[in-house]
Amino acid sequence: MRNTARWAATLGLTATAVCGPLTGSALATPDAAPASLYAPSALVLTVAHGDTAAMSTPVRAVTLSCAPTPSGTHPDSASACAELRGVGGNFEALTARDGVLCTKQYDPVIVTVDGVWQGRRVSYERTFANECVKGSYVTSLFAF
Repeated sequence: MRNTARWAATLGLTATAVCGPLTGSALATPDAAPASLYAPSALVLTVAHGDTAAMSTPVRAVTLSCAPTPSGTHPDSASACAELRGVGGNFEALTARDGVLCTKQYDPVIVTVDGVWQGRRVSYERTFANECVKGSYVTSLFAF
């Protein structure tokens, strides 16, 4: 009986010594791997009135996260994410609809986008002549 207990203890310690380092390397560390299989896409969008974003105070701001599923405080996050995916994250590719008539009144509206799109840092600013011109764009991204 005494030999059996000794063999069991020796076998247990040997298994721990041999397999312990193997299990330790399988543990996730903060630097080892990303938390998700998706590249991060998290944006903050703001709207302000004025000539430049640096000289204006935002009147509205929303968040938009597109991976792994659309979310955030944006009122139509699913459509906004779909539009951004459709243009490959190129904000300049979002264009105005044809046939929309707006006044020539100059009351500038500034839209800014800051954050990360598919793992890449983005910072975008566009000034529209007025609220009507901003609303003429074929996008739900700026509709908040």
